[in-house]
Amino acid sequence: MSPPASTTELAVACSPLGDGFAARSLAEQLSLPLLGTVRPRDVRDYPVLLFSDDNGLGLQVTGKGAPGPVRAEFVTGKAGYRREHGGGTGQLIAKAVGLQKTRQPLHVVDATAGLGQDAFVLASLGCQVTLFERSPVIHALLSDGLARAALNEQSAPLVARMTLQPGNSTDWLDRAEAGAADVVYLDPMFPHRDKSALVKKEMQVFRTVVGDDDDSPELLAAALAVATYRVVVKRPRKAEPVSGPEPTTRIEGKSSRYDVYAIRALPGS
Repeated sequence: MSPPASTTELAVACSPLGDGFAARSLAEQLSLPLLGTVRPRDVRDYPVLLFSDDNGLGLQVTGKGAPGPVRAEFVTGKAGYRREHGGGTGQLIAKAVGLQKTRQPLHVVDATAGLGQDAFVLASLGCQVTLFERSPVIHALLSDGLARAALNEQSAPLVARMTLQPGNSTDWLDRAEAGAADVVYLDPMFPHRDKSALVKKEMQVFRTVVGDDDDSPELLAAALAVATYRVVVKRPRKAEPVSGPEPTTRIEGKSSRYDVYAIRALPGS
């Protein structure tokens, strides 16, 4: 994994309506400076804040004109819309994981969970999903989002199928025995040369604190040694596959694709 921006460029803060106690605890846990109650647009010494407000924890770029915070959100926004109007097993990710070929609930390990959006879709389709996110900052966002969603009547049954684990998925994969997961799902942060790939607010902020996943070939190899049925790698549509074995098949969308590495037939297929 290539290094993220220095943690000296990141601090923890909150709004008057934020959870000051939680912010203080998070700053201590991550060994980050605590600014207390501030307005992000007034902060000059830190380009990014872990910012607690009345909507939860967000990753907030500072300065005037900065975009709003990036959060792990499972109640409103895109996740809420997909929960109510999702495409079921017709979705590309469902096809990639193999949900059209089996009626048996699958245990999916999302080894690069990020903000958990793909894991939430899989959970909404009946999968039990174990999530790993090795960036402590993104892990904190994801933990906050899951906790908030657990309090929502519509989202709670879905996030109950999502288990966020501490630590690095590579360590877990190295220790796990073959068959420890039905499917391993990977969506690594790859280096991008095309500036148009950075238009999304999430990507811009992510790269500030996370860096790139340069160990993707090792992660793929470890996943293939653990998954029972298949490994799925999400990629930009025109990008090269991860170094290693050739994918068994590819499922392409408009901007991204899923490289599927089949190990054995899914139950019921």
